[in-house]
Amino acid sequence: MLPGQHRHRRQRSRPRFSPLRLGAGGGLLAVIAIAVAVGIEQVAGGQACAALVSAGAAGGTGGQIATHYVLQGLPNCSYPSPPADGLYAALPPAEYASAAACGGYLEVTGPHGSVRVKVIDQCPDCATGHIDLSETAFAALAPLSAGLISVSYASVADPPLPGPVSLEVKQGSSQYWLALLADNAGNPLTAVQVRTSSGWLSLARASYNYWIASSGAGTGPFTVRLTDTEGHQVTVSGITLSPGTVQSTGTWMYGGGTTTTPSDSAPSLVATSAAPAGSARGQAATAAASATWSAAPGGPAAPGSRSPMPALPATRAKTTVSPTAPARSSC
Repeated sequence: MLPGQHRHRRQRSRPRFSPLRLGAGGGLLAVIAIAVAVGIEQVAGGQACAALVSAGAAGGTGGQIATHYVLQGLPNCSYPSPPADGLYAALPPAEYASAAACGGYLEVTGPHGSVRVKVIDQCPDCATGHIDLSETAFAALAPLSAGLISVSYASVADPPLPGPVSLEVKQGSSQYWLALLADNAGNPLTAVQVRTSSGWLSLARASYNYWIASSGAGTGPFTVRLTDTEGHQVTVSGITLSPGTVQSTGTWMYGGGTTTTPSDSAPSLVATSAAPAGSARGQAATAAASATWSAAPGGPAAPGSRSPMPALPATRAKTTVSPTAPARSSC
């Protein structure tokens, strides 16, 4: 493992099919349909999961599937607190795309309606087309006892913003190594830059969603420029080197608030690696109760030893697991 690489430790779980109740007019057929789907998937592999779920058995009409889970500790996107409405989701690795999807929103449609969720996490057990929802989000689409449902979901451009952009300097940051976490951007970000005496320094995004200047950017305060997938760009100033503190900027990424996008012809520098220099390692404990979010500690950063301890996301606590369901390598 490379120095400073973020380690995701997730407990692989069994599929969350709830025990089905047999009722008149189709209960037995639903059991048979799911049994056939699981059997075929074990032969064909995890990528067949979404396609093999019967819309009739699952209770929806989409070509994708959804389950639900309870998150303990930090999600893979590292956000220190959940959305206030409790509506969030974890994506399969291919759609999580090494944190490129973090902070974006999805519209998910299921048997009983639609719900909008924020992408905050990765589901390592999920195949492409399988979304893992918070219990609050899932309950808006179907009873939690359903366990697995057929859905359709798509990204939302420029959703209503919950507030102005905030920035957090990661624990362990110093003038020699800097990591920034941006939130409330609405759309996923494509670039985060810090202004230095030499111009704009482009930070590299780590798989846990921090944007990193592996050689640091000075002692601050910092001026930071953010760009999102829809082309919105804002510049904020006065970000202090205060590790572990969420700093509200008062600036909105788009619409409804004050945004600043000053023109600047300063040259841009590019950070080539998201990993800090040095080889000092550490491990952060993230034990928390269900749906509790803990801060991500970091290690020291100083000349000759600029390797902070990356936070470890806590184990995802799966729900609605059938005690007799067969184990699967994905989904």
